[in-house]
Amino acid sequence: MSEKPEEEVETRNFIENIIDGDLETKKHSKIITRFPPEPNGYLHIGHAKSICLNFGLAKQFEGVCHLRFDDTNPEKEDTEYVESIREDVRWLGWEWGENNFFASDYFDHLYDFAVQLIELGKAFVCDLDADQVKAYRGNLKEPGKESPFRNRSVEENLDLFEGMKKGLFEEGSKVLRAKIDMASPNMNMRDPALYRIRKVNHHRTGNKWCIYPMYDFTHCLSDMLEGITHSVCTLEFEDHRPLYDWVLESLETPCHPQQIEFARLNLTHTVMSKRKLLKLVEEGHVQGWDDPRMPTISGLRRRGYPAAAIREFCDRIGIAKRNNVIEFSLLEFCARSILNKTSNRVMGVVNPLKVVITNYPEDLVEEMDGVNNPEDDSAGGRKIPFSREIYIEKEDFMEEAPKKFFRLAPGREVRLRYAYYITCQDVVKDPKTGEILELHCTYDPETRGGGSPDGRKVKGTLHWVSASKGVWAKANLYDNLFTQESPEEAGDFIEVLNSESLKEIDCIVEPYLKESLAGDRIQFERIGYFCLDKDSKPEELLFNRTVTLRDSWAKTKKK
Repeated sequence: MSEKPEEEVETRNFIENIIDGDLETKKHSKIITRFPPEPNGYLHIGHAKSICLNFGLAKQFEGVCHLRFDDTNPEKEDTEYVESIREDVRWLGWEWGENNFFASDYFDHLYDFAVQLIELGKAFVCDLDADQVKAYRGNLKEPGKESPFRNRSVEENLDLFEGMKKGLFEEGSKVLRAKIDMASPNMNMRDPALYRIRKVNHHRTGNKWCIYPMYDFTHCLSDMLEGITHSVCTLEFEDHRPLYDWVLESLETPCHPQQIEFARLNLTHTVMSKRKLLKLVEEGHVQGWDDPRMPTISGLRRRGYPAAAIREFCDRIGIAKRNNVIEFSLLEFCARSILNKTSNRVMGVVNPLKVVITNYPEDLVEEMDGVNNPEDDSAGGRKIPFSREIYIEKEDFMEEAPKKFFRLAPGREVRLRYAYYITCQDVVKDPKTGEILELHCTYDPETRGGGSPDGRKVKGTLHWVSASKGVWAKANLYDNLFTQESPEEAGDFIEVLNSESLKEIDCIVEPYLKESLAGDRIQFERIGYFCLDKDSKPEELLFNRTVTLRDSWAKTKKK
């Protein structure tokens, strides 16, 4: 492998440096990684980091990444999750080709490996129940005690293990345990369980098996059988690495993958625990796994986050050896950077206030020329209907405005985007409540397109929608799901749920959006980026706000 410039080596992460070294020493000629999700739930943004890392390393080093489902817990697994995981990985931009595997593909092999460990005197069948095992295990200050069944003969253990396989024993009555060291300072090495009895139908193997291997036993051997070179996982598995190595070394397997740990992704104002996400769904705090407030990949997709933004986010946060917490705002920044380049601009009013242009002909409807995307000339333009009555944002009018309020106020002139200059002449209010109902304005017909032939300048530019030609729609506006930056640290994370995390509003948008398809992403100018929801209907459009804008038109290029 050719040498890298010194400055390039310094910018590579520690895993890339390990792989570089392995290729240079010819320890490996081809790199094979894997992404091994459990099919017992939906993937979240933390999984996206692992997906991008494992598939990205394979691509970078011209290797292969396997998608392998760790389906060893049939009580919680379902083909629904398998399909959702495949969809998420593909949506993120990765493909596995023929390399889609399941741990259940190896159940026969794993059983044979367990028998080998028994024959080597390194595994035994234990009759202690779960509470007894816990009591015998000891703690970090005191060593554990050996099981009274630890010294059964090889023949007896083989007979009992075969009986477990045949379903002769009840669940919880026996487990197969490794025989390692009950005094080990690493609790994972104190005779851990390798197999347990579960008389549950499996989503792929049916009722063929009533014993299922434990994760630590399954994972290392699955890696070995697939020829994985670098088994990359998160830091919580660091203490499990000695057991990973012990199994492979005890069986003297033909290859020994290297387990490498990296820091998991922790994001502010959200939770990543599958158990806690499941609680949010089952208790109805959110509207499902793909609720746009959820950190699941399906939720982010439904909210309108582009796959490229998530890949950029994963690239920006990098790979480290120490856990840290990433600000949610960085994910939003990455979304904006992609959406700004790829999203067409439209005008939508989310808090409507009617404006009547009193000197504009009542029956006239003009078509103004709008630019779809100033970042992409190939996006072209569109026609925007303009009429006597329009809607603007309520926030764009102030009856008693300060000097530096550069929007509409009595006697002040502003520019309507792509249309005319208008001046507010009168304010119509509800006589009982004093609520502003509509504004009466006049327009300058010489300023069509947003410019003035006499050269006069206005500082305010407002977006608008025709009252007669606009389309009424629904919009979901989102805030953080939790009020606390670290909800995991709350006594009960449910207590810090943000009651204002979802606001459903009526809005009016350009008729241009009637042709939109579910999943289309657009920018409501001056408001934010929105995505047409999958439940949207032609007669009632539904938009989800992906993220707000960071800048207003004051900082955009004039068109």
